[in-house]
Amino acid sequence: MSPIRRKIQRLLVLFAFGCLALNYPLLALFNKIILWHGIPVLYLYLFVFWVLFILFIAIVTESKKLPRSSFPPLFSRKSE
Repeated sequence: MSPIRRKIQRLLVLFAFGCLALNYPLLALFNKIILWHGIPVLYLYLFVFWVLFILFIAIVTESKKLPRSSFPPLFSRKSE
């Protein structure tokens, strides 16, 4: 499997995980009148998830730089 395809698959998994984590059932679990060090638990969940999600996306997109020759050329030059 090519590294580009693997990276795309990882990003799709992160997207699906993000959709599930920000959907009703999980948000309802944290929607309580409970404070943790003065911060509502729902806000804490959203902020921590947001930071971790951005961190995981950065890790996936920046991992293993591909050599320039592995990318297909966008435009082919024809010699005249």
